[in-house]
Amino acid sequence: MKRLQHRHHRALNRALAPLGVSLVQWDTLRHLHIRPGASLHDLAILTFQTDQSFGSLANRMAERGLIERVPGPGRAVRHRLTDEGERVRAAGQEIMDRVIDSSLGGLTADQLDQLGELLDTALGYDPRT
Repeated sequence: MKRLQHRHHRALNRALAPLGVSLVQWDTLRHLHIRPGASLHDLAILTFQTDQSFGSLANRMAERGLIERVPGPGRAVRHRLTDEGERVRAAGQEIMDRVIDSSLGGLTADQLDQLGELLDTALGYDPRT
């Protein structure tokens, strides 16, 4: 699993480079697409980073016009995609789909289901509950 993940990360970073983003930056755009208005802390957790490292990343992404900060309740700061961020996210999703398909596309639907079930079992997740 770790070798496949590493191969995906390398391939995705290379393939995303023409868009001017890394995998972690694209992942941030993906999470903001799903959760507009997420806090810095929420995005740090979702992207497996510390608040401090994500803060630096968010600054760079805001400077590039990919995300913007908006006031939230109290002193909270929320984040959302800009039009450019949404364009890059959508283009990156197409790249993600191609890279994943290049490694898992040779599996049958039954094999993909079995892989999903094995991963769920390893994670202790029971989809029936």
